[in-house]
Amino acid sequence: MPPTRSHIREITEEYLARRPHERDSLSGLLSVLEGPDDPTGRATLPGHVTCSAVVIDRERRVLHLGHKATGLLLAPGGHVEDDRTLLAAALREVREETGINLADLCLTPRFLTAPIDIDVHDIDAAPAKGEGAHRHFDFRFAFYLVPERHPPLTLRDEEVTGARWLAFDEVRSPTLRAKLLDARSRGLDGRPEPVNASALIHDGHGRYLLHLRDDREDIWAPGTFALLGGGRTREDAGLEATLRREPAEETPCLEIAGLKPYTVGEDTSVDGLTVSTQVFEGRWSGDPETVDLREGVLLRWFTPDTLDRLRLSDGLGDLIRRHAAEHPPTGRPPHRAPLPRQGAPEGTELHIVGVHLYLRDEQGRILLGLRHPDSAYAGGTWHFLAGHCERESAITCLVREAKEEAGLIIDPEEVELVHLVHLVDSPGTPPRMQLVFRARAWSGAPENLEPDRCVEWRWWDPLRLPTEVVPYTRQAITSILGGSLYSQMGW
Repeated sequence: MPPTRSHIREITEEYLARRPHERDSLSGLLSVLEGPDDPTGRATLPGHVTCSAVVIDRERRVLHLGHKATGLLLAPGGHVEDDRTLLAAALREVREETGINLADLCLTPRFLTAPIDIDVHDIDAAPAKGEGAHRHFDFRFAFYLVPERHPPLTLRDEEVTGARWLAFDEVRSPTLRAKLLDARSRGLDGRPEPVNASALIHDGHGRYLLHLRDDREDIWAPGTFALLGGGRTREDAGLEATLRREPAEETPCLEIAGLKPYTVGEDTSVDGLTVSTQVFEGRWSGDPETVDLREGVLLRWFTPDTLDRLRLSDGLGDLIRRHAAEHPPTGRPPHRAPLPRQGAPEGTELHIVGVHLYLRDEQGRILLGLRHPDSAYAGGTWHFLAGHCERESAITCLVREAKEEAGLIIDPEEVELVHLVHLVDSPGTPPRMQLVFRARAWSGAPENLEPDRCVEWRWWDPLRLPTEVVPYTRQAITSILGGSLYSQMGW
């Protein structure tokens, strides 16, 4: 799917908010965005959206390609295809036209994901292609080159005559040249620097606060435990301002003390870019259960020795262990009785945490139980072996439930988290978080020890699952086994 009309309109209006004097010159683009046709479609007239990449090196020069068709020196760019965003379209074009690895590029702190320029230019008719004269509304995104030395380029010889790096004042496009020169005076220098900020929060007693992210494809590191934080916006005065703003949005009641820079790390964005993150360390000693969590699934304290059991964002385990080695704990954390979430009715829980056991035997079959018709949860359907945490760790609960419900003996060291689902049954009810764990080994055969909850246990071929499977159980199986199996099942 190409970028949506609303996505293009949002970027356009954000651009015009900073450059209101260009609204008249972009009236044609605004008309296309209000029209019935795809704004990125090549057949859309009188014009359509294209994207370009303004690649800047450390000497403040911009990559240009010589185009055989026009004889012009242009930034890498072209038509939008099945790209997730306009930014992704610009990145695809620079990769296809130059062979630059996207990990060799990063966002510029001055523009981030917004275009540096939206240019309108006329395109001559091309009768051989069946194209009449039209216009391109070219969204130009700026990127820094990460390596100090230029990576080798692989050019499309059938379209390009060569590559040149031009100083800002030599850039061929008048509108882009003017904006580059203006931005140069405000720090557009071609030198990569952090554009994200995160908080390594500890309590001084050896515990670290981790945030479980939602399991969605449109977010960074979905379904993993990560640090609180996020990306800088153009309104942020600096990365410390970013770090103050992001937790205020995600966890408004959480006040971090003693924030100071700790280290700089690198990661890869959903678009494949290198992203540099300034990690700040800070102190907090509260109860995560009392925090009004606005984004993600949950907050929890963890000690370094438990990290191997978690699905962590890249490099986070090493970062925490390094910090823990440099800051030995001082005493044990204080014991606190569980408190209700701020604003929640007395006696209610922040989350109902459920654990689910994903087991496959030597034949690749999956263990499911037929829930008793009168069961409070999922009555009359097939379901993982499951239970609810009773003021205990999730893995402890899983091991206990497996033994009590089916007579299976599981070593906690053989357990790993493989999937999670966050559910809200109805407004006003506590959300339920379903954690799916895989046991790599176990002993015993499934026994029906709690017939009031489960009628029978059965091993199922994943290609021949029963129709009456709990939806989020089916979703978990699909996610764990992968998309190839999904298509075979026809789900």
